[in-house]
Amino acid sequence: MNKRKRHVADVALKLFVEKGIQQTSIQEIIELAKISKGTFYNYFSSKNDCIAEILEGLRYDASQMRLEMQMGKDPKDRQIFIEQISILMKLNEERNLHSVFEAIMSSNEPEHKKLVLHHRFHEIEWLSHRFIDIYGEDIREHALECAILFFGMMQYVMFTVRVSHMPYSVERIVDVLLSHIELIYPSMLNGDKALIDQSSIHFLQSNIDRKDITLNSILETAEYLESQGGLTEEQQDLLSAIVSELKQERIRKCVIQPLLKPLQLTFAQTPLEMQAATFTNMIWYFLKTI
Repeated sequence: MNKRKRHVADVALKLFVEKGIQQTSIQEIIELAKISKGTFYNYFSSKNDCIAEILEGLRYDASQMRLEMQMGKDPKDRQIFIEQISILMKLNEERNLHSVFEAIMSSNEPEHKKLVLHHRFHEIEWLSHRFIDIYGEDIREHALECAILFFGMMQYVMFTVRVSHMPYSVERIVDVLLSHIELIYPSMLNGDKALIDQSSIHFLQSNIDRKDITLNSILETAEYLESQGGLTEEQQDLLSAIVSELKQERIRKCVIQPLLKPLQLTFAQTPLEMQAATFTNMIWYFLKTI
């Protein structure tokens, strides 16, 4: 983002924090940034695009600072890791982005929500990859869940310190929460203690990246499952029954919903388990929209 465009994005963020996104007009951004309407639309196609640029700029700043910290250092250095995690937290606090995020997530603006979800999932993925760097390949299967647990704890700790106005150090909070994760993940490795399966994570990511779940996308996923071959008679019967109902002019939820769990269970502990779970999750989501 060039300096002039960054300036406009910073002005927009200031207004979003002070007034709220919905209450801020493009004209107000133009006036405060001292630019023409043509210049604004040369930079951003819409207010939504402006929000996307703000979040992208935040991620860019954090990634550059993280790379500088790690340059020439041991990737397993825990203190560097703590400082890297703390960077985005500090940027969020300095720019009051937490208030913008809270307003978006409680709004009725699905596109704004998707931008925040994409931003958060990007950070979860980064943290999960760094967990693998720090703790080794053994944690790979549970790295995303550990990242989700970490940020869940971080969110409510930061909420508590904000409302109580207690003094705090971001680095100390990160250090302590990492210690908690270090106590938790061995039990995830040694037993069936995971809460979130990979299919749910895959479904979350696909929803963030995709505009909508459509009937066509569901039918394409069904075709993929069938194309893999080797389906049992029960799997084929359940899949065919669901697809047949989905192709009806009036889709009957009462017919499809009781078939989803049995279908998913027939694929348990098979090579297609994740794809089948994604397929049933897509249908559950789709049925809520019709």
